[in-house]
Amino acid sequence: MIRIRSRGFKTPFVLAVVAALLAACEPAGQGDRKSTDRVDSAEAGYLPPPSLESVQRAGARLSLVGQALPEADVRLGSPSGEVVLGKADAMGRWSVEMPIEPGVRLFGLSMTKDGRTVQAEGYVMVSEEGRVAVLRAGAGARRLASPSSAPKILAIDIDRAGGAVVSGVATPGAGLNVRVDRVVSGGGRANDEGYFFIALKDPVSRGPHTIQVGGEGGEDQVAIAATPPLALTSGPVRSERVPTGWRIEWITPGGGVQTTLLVDGDRR
Repeated sequence: MIRIRSRGFKTPFVLAVVAALLAACEPAGQGDRKSTDRVDSAEAGYLPPPSLESVQRAGARLSLVGQALPEADVRLGSPSGEVVLGKADAMGRWSVEMPIEPGVRLFGLSMTKDGRTVQAEGYVMVSEEGRVAVLRAGAGARRLASPSSAPKILAIDIDRAGGAVVSGVATPGAGLNVRVDRVVSGGGRANDEGYFFIALKDPVSRGPHTIQVGGEGGEDQVAIAATPPLALTSGPVRSERVPTGWRIEWITPGGGVQTTLLVDGDRR
């Protein structure tokens, strides 16, 4: 593993890089293929994007593990200039290490195989607590976590128009509903990995709200303050600590700004 760091990019260049890094691919956590399927797809001319599957922490360092094409070169690059490189093994499994640093850092994930580069969707987000999530444009953040016997809200994404997606973990296959201020506003099921991503039927208005997710195994709730994202003038991302976790505002491929509220698991 090789780690490269540089600084000092100008904002217009950074924004151009971000637009490329955020090119949407297949949803993380949905339809991930085994390495043999990836080889068959590659032979047909389609290269499936790399995926991030798990994270392990050892002291002040993280080990990120995922899947790509066998023997592909894997790259995690930050708009700030930080780069982490790795290589997939013969089964397509890759692993890289990086230190935990203050604040929130975002990385674009890509792989290169036989001269062709494929970009994964969204950003890989790493927080100073060692939490890792994939921020997805127009969809809910996929925060890496184990399934839970009771529903847990891990993130809430809100766009400029108030459209929102509530995401988290529950028992695989569990039926769930979402209430905003005690009014049912959506429903769905956790997937086979225990993740759920539930889009709300109505926009979330500006102001304080209580978001509840209930169903098989129990209920979870979080209080949020919904405010429109501000324009990003000094870079592609802005993050700040809020009572429930992190508020992260970031540029989407279309040039808009999406807000991801990353919810602490130990907020109670």
